Amino acid sequence: MLGAVETRSVSPVFVGRAGELNALTEALSRSGAGEPQALLVGGEAGVGKTRLIEEFTARARAQGAVVALGGCVEVGGDGLPFAPFSTALRALRRELPEEFAAATDGQEGELARLLPELGDIGGLEPAAEDATARLFELTARLLERLAEDRTLVLVLEDLHWADASTRHLLAYLFRTLDRGRIAVVATYRADDIHRRHPLRPLLAELDRLRSVRRVELARFTRAEVHRQLTGILAAEPEPALLDEVFRRSDGNAFFVEELVASHECGCEVGSLSESLRDILLVRVETLPESAQRVVRIVAEGGSTVEFDLLAAVAGLPEDTLIEALRAAVGANILLAAPDGDGYRFRHSLVREAVSDDLLPGERTRLHRRYAEALEADPGLVRADERANRLATYWYHANDAARALPAVLRASVETRKRHAYAEQLRLLERALELWDKVADDVRSSLRPIDYAEAYPACGCDPENTPLRYVDLLAEAAVAARLSGERERALKIGRTALRILDEDGEQDPLRAAWFYVEAARMKSNLARGDGWAEIARAQELVRGLPPSAVHAVVLAVAAGWGMLRNPGHAALAAAERAVEYARLVKAEPTELNARLTLGTILVLAGDVEDGLAEMHEVRMRTTALGQFHEAARAHVNISSSLEGLGRSREAVETATAGIELARSHGLVDSAGWIRANLAESLYALGEWDRAQEEAEALLRTGAAATKPGGSALALLAQLAVGRGDTTAAAARLAEAAERYGHGRDPIPQYNLIVAHVTALLAAAEGRLADVRTGVATAAEAGFPPGTHRYGWPILLAAATAEADNLGLPAAAEGRAAALDLIRRSARGLAAPAPVWQAHSLHVSAELARAEGRDTAERWAETVAAYEPLDRPYDLARVRQRLADALLAEGGRRDEAAALLREAHTTAARLGAHPLREDIELLAARARLAPVTGAATVPAQPEPEQDDAFGLTPREQDVLRLVAEGRTNRQIAEELFISPKTASVHVSNILAKLGVAGRGEAAAMAHRLRLLEAPPV
Repeated sequence: MLGAVETRSVSPVFVGRAGELNALTEALSRSGAGEPQALLVGGEAGVGKTRLIEEFTARARAQGAVVALGGCVEVGGDGLPFAPFSTALRALRRELPEEFAAATDGQEGELARLLPELGDIGGLEPAAEDATARLFELTARLLERLAEDRTLVLVLEDLHWADASTRHLLAYLFRTLDRGRIAVVATYRADDIHRRHPLRPLLAELDRLRSVRRVELARFTRAEVHRQLTGILAAEPEPALLDEVFRRSDGNAFFVEELVASHECGCEVGSLSESLRDILLVRVETLPESAQRVVRIVAEGGSTVEFDLLAAVAGLPEDTLIEALRAAVGANILLAAPDGDGYRFRHSLVREAVSDDLLPGERTRLHRRYAEALEADPGLVRADERANRLATYWYHANDAARALPAVLRASVETRKRHAYAEQLRLLERALELWDKVADDVRSSLRPIDYAEAYPACGCDPENTPLRYVDLLAEAAVAARLSGERERALKIGRTALRILDEDGEQDPLRAAWFYVEAARMKSNLARGDGWAEIARAQELVRGLPPSAVHAVVLAVAAGWGMLRNPGHAALAAAERAVEYARLVKAEPTELNARLTLGTILVLAGDVEDGLAEMHEVRMRTTALGQFHEAARAHVNISSSLEGLGRSREAVETATAGIELARSHGLVDSAGWIRANLAESLYALGEWDRAQEEAEALLRTGAAATKPGGSALALLAQLAVGRGDTTAAAARLAEAAERYGHGRDPIPQYNLIVAHVTALLAAAEGRLADVRTGVATAAEAGFPPGTHRYGWPILLAAATAEADNLGLPAAAEGRAAALDLIRRSARGLAAPAPVWQAHSLHVSAELARAEGRDTAERWAETVAAYEPLDRPYDLARVRQRLADALLAEGGRRDEAAALLREAHTTAARLGAHPLREDIELLAARARLAPVTGAATVPAQPEPEQDDAFGLTPREQDVLRLVAEGRTNRQIAEELFISPKTASVHVSNILAKLGVAGRGEAAAMAHRLRLLEAPPV
């Protein structure tokens, strides 16, 4: 339309940036090899980021890569949600139509939140806790699929303008993209990132990721400015001009262009004002008046202004408008948009300068004209941008009566896209406008049009006016879903205070806010939230059934399921189901039924409880309520594991992970994967369990409680494999994910207590084992927590038995054993696996008192043998072999038991158990347990035992086990202290232990101080 550009201010020669360009092309090569790359390109405004990206993308295209560019949009200072991703996906769909259709097949409705052209999102699941994470996961999978057979370069520009949702999605991609030939490059204006800029925390977070590389662009040197000037002028610059341009630009590439362009327009460089704004406005002021007017209009329209919208606002004859645009484009001030539908400034600095030069009344008038034009013809802009831009225009036009409904409509559209941070910003703007509009405007607004946070409160949403507390409810939910939990809690408190101060009798609304407060307090580790739930129950008690009533009861039941699954929780779940059915709130009903089924299983009604959960799973899947369907897989797999039905748990969890992955349910997939890893561990598939736990830690669920469960399992694996250093680190991370017990959910506290006890026992810290078990026992083992209680008691009893005979362990032993017994008597054993654990604990208690027998251990072995618990079975087989050898005879039977146990320990990588088995076999002078057949062992020389300890060293070891010092040993054996020290050093080396305490513990555990069986 406009012809060629008339004024050249951009150098045709790419100047400098060799190192930066090499970094980008190197990343392109790596991504082409299947290693995803993430880069951040930063630099001050005008330093040359865009030119660098242009050179890089040209090289990428030349190498056959598919390039998709998207820019963050600034509309009146408000970023549009997901704007750069929408633009980039639109480009990919245009360039790869068939591949894009195949990659989005089945998920078009969900991905339409990013790219509305894909379909309708109206029938999908409403807002949920992991809705945004689901969208992010589907986006990552889409990009990975597109990058399977080609190199894909995704460039996102102007990240300093990014909305919160865009920032969160970018961070998610940087953390989780781990396959595909893809490179993601994001640029930002470094000089805009002040201390409180919202991008600053993201940059700090990404700096900690090894997979993210930062590329910082510095200003040009004098030599580089010389090359740039030569390219622009197509001739050698005068030395005086070079000196002056370099001085005035200070090496900023864009300022060099502007200064040279001004010089070419007839202005002397030296005569220009020192003001940066004036430098940028020089060329604008040389344009014809009509062109200046158009430039000013474009400056207030947003990052890009469509031609038809511009024509409607400018009100100029078409020929005049085109000539004005031709002049602005010819002066290199405006550019045609990449899609050819509108115009934007060549550089945002010029737009900002033009905008700043407008008078306040002029700016307001322009925004009003934009709003009026858009209302008169909504088709002037893209449908997915319309609501947000109209809200922005009316807001900056200072017309509260028109702005309030526009802002509310924009909040609804933003909510549909799961851009909750932007929805919260819009709702806060609506709250700001509320008191500025007349009553008749407010009374014309209806909750059915703008609010969905409340369940039906008994009012008629079509005829009841929207109220301020309705907006607060929407804002509270948006804050919660965007991760602004502190803000959500504050908004809820404001609403409750308003309801109380106004003296309104609105118990349903108040109850709803109390439930929200309970969620936030729990999430923020400010308490367990029960006080708020109890208050909500008081408020709804005696009222007719309502959706709010059902929600309150469902939340109370869920609270009890996690913390105290007793009669009160069961009753709450049953009433929640009843009330939800009465008011036809099926999503709440299904949620409550799933909770009910879980509580039934915990209470011992196994088959009815499992049947209820399976019915919910099938119904939610059929309805497309995949979030609740995934929760059903979480609860079913967990319940099956609690019953010892680990194989079934693995099958359920595997199916659940596939469901969650196919619908992008990141948090749900994390919970299910944590359950899967736990069941695999129990089944002795330790390598797979570790793989699943580590895979979980690479997902978006890593920072939440599923991540804590994965870390706790990895810590338990590390203890079992003898790596106590790694176990301690993992355990500390798990406690952090669980909140360090700030919200005392028994399940998480007991998991940490169990692994803590295992680690303390492995490191010989018996006192810490006792303290931890006493703390857990004092807190109690609520119904359903036997699956965590029995392992704790077993770890404690085993530690006491292993330290039998140590003088340092004698004090407090009786009390410790009594505590374990009392706790065991109160712990349920509703399934064969826990009955086996009960026998195991009893056997270890007997060993701790020196009265265990082969008969007792044989009974324990028999209890474990039908179960899929190879590690536990190997442990008790070792104990039975030890008891058989101690009682004399039955050496062949003991040898067979040790070989079986050793095979399991070696397969699992359970090094401490394997070493104990080998040492026991060596002490008993059995054949090596690593072989398949029994070979008669050669008798050791009589003067040495199986570990090569001489009789004198055995005497010294006996005194070490009694806690004697070197001097006391020397006096007892009539040797010098130095000789005693040498003997102790030799003993530690032969036993392979680090200290006297470990030597003493091994001596007692392996009966080294007894005569070897023959």
